[in-house]
Amino acid sequence: MEEEDKIEESSVRLLTSVGSGGGGESRWVDGSEVDSESPPWSLSEENGAREGYGSMRRRLVKKPKYDSLDVEAMEIAGAFGHHSKDVSVWHTLALAFQTLGVVYGDMGTSPLYVYSDVFSKVQIETEIDVLGALSLVMYTITLIPLAKYVFVVLKANDNGEGGTFALYSLISRYAKVNMLPNRQPADEQISSFRLKLPTPELERALQLKDILERTSSLKTLLLLLVLMGTSLIIGDGILTPAISVMSAVSGLQGEIHGFGESALVIVSIIILVALFSIQRFGTGKVGFMFAPVLALWFFSLGSIGLYNLVKYDISVVRAFNPTYIYLFFKKNGKDAWSALGGCVLCITGAEAMFADLGHFSVKAIQIAFTFVVFPCLLLAYMGQAAYLMKYPDSANRIFYDSVPDSLFWPVFVLAALAAMIASQAMISATFSCIKQAMALGCFPRLKIIHTSRKRMGQIYIPVINWFLMIMCVVVVSIFQSTTDIANAYGIAEVGVMLVSSTLVTIVMLLIWQTNLLLVLCFPLVFGSVELLYMSAVLSKIAEGGWLPLAFASVFLCVMYIWNYGSVLKYRSEVREKISMDFLLDLGSTLGTVRVPGIGLLYNELVQGIPSIFGQFLLSLPAIHSTIVFVCIKYVPVPMVPLEERFLFRRVGPKDYHMFRCVARYGYKDVRKEDHHVFEQLLVASLEKFLRKEAQDLALERNLLESDLDSVSVASRDPEASGTYGTEELKIPLMHARRFDESGTSASEETTSALPSSVMALDEDPSLEYELSALREAIDSGFTYLLAHGDVRAKKNSFFLKKLVINYFYAFLRRNCRAGAANMSVPHMNILQVGMTYMV
Repeated sequence: MEEEDKIEESSVRLLTSVGSGGGGESRWVDGSEVDSESPPWSLSEENGAREGYGSMRRRLVKKPKYDSLDVEAMEIAGAFGHHSKDVSVWHTLALAFQTLGVVYGDMGTSPLYVYSDVFSKVQIETEIDVLGALSLVMYTITLIPLAKYVFVVLKANDNGEGGTFALYSLISRYAKVNMLPNRQPADEQISSFRLKLPTPELERALQLKDILERTSSLKTLLLLLVLMGTSLIIGDGILTPAISVMSAVSGLQGEIHGFGESALVIVSIIILVALFSIQRFGTGKVGFMFAPVLALWFFSLGSIGLYNLVKYDISVVRAFNPTYIYLFFKKNGKDAWSALGGCVLCITGAEAMFADLGHFSVKAIQIAFTFVVFPCLLLAYMGQAAYLMKYPDSANRIFYDSVPDSLFWPVFVLAALAAMIASQAMISATFSCIKQAMALGCFPRLKIIHTSRKRMGQIYIPVINWFLMIMCVVVVSIFQSTTDIANAYGIAEVGVMLVSSTLVTIVMLLIWQTNLLLVLCFPLVFGSVELLYMSAVLSKIAEGGWLPLAFASVFLCVMYIWNYGSVLKYRSEVREKISMDFLLDLGSTLGTVRVPGIGLLYNELVQGIPSIFGQFLLSLPAIHSTIVFVCIKYVPVPMVPLEERFLFRRVGPKDYHMFRCVARYGYKDVRKEDHHVFEQLLVASLEKFLRKEAQDLALERNLLESDLDSVSVASRDPEASGTYGTEELKIPLMHARRFDESGTSASEETTSALPSSVMALDEDPSLEYELSALREAIDSGFTYLLAHGDVRAKKNSFFLKKLVINYFYAFLRRNCRAGAANMSVPHMNILQVGMTYMV
């Protein structure tokens, strides 16, 4: 905790760094940079100047805390907010139509197997059995997807993104609950980061924030909760294709003579293998078919349901009376409670409404569910119930038996297509979920292939794809029936819903200014219903329910071990970083020979000089003339605009030519640029940084020279010292400026605000020298300096820690993609040295 506090502590200070020529130059830095990256304060003037500095520092510390001269973020933050989606009616309706093919495929295929699973636990003896089951299904769909997700959970989005990790990211922005202590004040200047904070009067939210930040066990518990939800979603990626495809193919059993259980398993496996084999081509080429096919599927569900309702028994509308639920439980007792495990399958895929929010809009998903999906599903279930009232022995094949004979083959083809689309959507969601986990440091790095040039969300992860395929084939081969798979499926679905309910409750308490009574109603109403369903599905552990728990346990262990090891490695790097005093003793040559070129040293530190740099100095006969410490950092926002990507600061005096660059990405961002594009963006940002730094330094020198005496006098007046010179000192930090190719300011208003005595940028010899040195280094090329690290537990660590770090975490590091593999950089441009981190 002490290291976290040290890392996150910051204050703005005005320093003077001593260059090679001995002249003093002042600059803006972050307070956390003082000990590790900046030379000590030094002035050759009389003692009165120190008094002026003391007063000046007291005034400056009240200003907003900027982490560095982040030129691009300064320029863009005031001009652009978060992208607003087109709110036209036709655009919203078009999005609502598209959601049918992506969001509702899983929920749309649930009529294939819900009643067959419910009535495998309860025998149909009287109309109370049918009406009670129908009433349960109707009110479950109304309560969970409609009331909970459509009207509450969808509003808890993270700048338009949904899902378990989006909720965790949202909470992480308001309270520092992330286990990796690399948060910087400048991250809060990202345009998509800034949200409405809890008001100071909202004492409850502030108290909860304080408790979450101070209690490490709560941070760990919250992380485990998020990882459990993610593990269950990965389990869904295995079970959804298995149950959807088997349920669709099962229609052939009653239609084709001799099509038995073995044939069902073989055909299902063939379809599943084909489905996973085409994943590498991406969904872009066939994606346009998804929405029309699912729209036709929902139309057929509603139409056939209405037909059966009118033809067989329209009196099933009595199920709107919830009394039948009571009568159902009274008549069947424990069997009715067991039947809840089948009833919950009617809301499978409800979590997709929230998880897939980033591709659409809240209003589009609400319209599609309220006006299309909800009524069609109700008609489908009522139609099947009406058919069961007349033919109660058809419960095992209720869906296909209730379809008119003349429509069987068209409906069968539609069902098969709908099942494949539902499976495709769940597989894609699993890929996206794992990518988000990797971005937040909770999953080993794997190869990610982008299957679309236009849509960045379409990705393919080969290792996960083949793992899901093998597991699906194993599940179908072992269980051979949808009933046992349904038992497993229910646990995964309800588990994800419970995680979402818990996280949304925290969002209500921490972020929303919601009345405490309303906040308590949310977990009491929805949480109690979900817990009731969970108790029912957990009773099926011996009948297949162990499967998702086993999957979830394995993935939870993998993700937590990776996160645990990564956090320990980061803290080890913080402890062992090189002090700035050591580099100052080496001099500008760094104790070796400086040769033209740019060395990009990749590390995870957001501040300080990584210890691996010392290994390079010892191992290499020379070092590059310009060194940039590059940190690829993921911040808890969905996307970081390209203009706000790079955060720069100088490391050491000017003649060292060393810089720090923090490249910031959101958890939905795709690092698709090759190394040439990345290098161009980095150099352009570095040049802007140098120009803005020179202008700020010139202004500060002018302020110190002209106002030093008055500042010294004003320091005797504590009230005056807090306000004197405030407006002038805001100029270099708060005003956005862009520079054209000649290096002059493109903003006349800003230029006119500067004192006339400030030297023009194109006349600053120091800037021109540094820019020419940078261009010479660029011409000589880039070299990527990477660490091949080995992480080991300290000898005095307890046994379990040694087991986890030395064996499990080491195994994951050896078998995941190394840093060099994540960048499309020629091997001749890479230098690697080995290092062991003791944690």
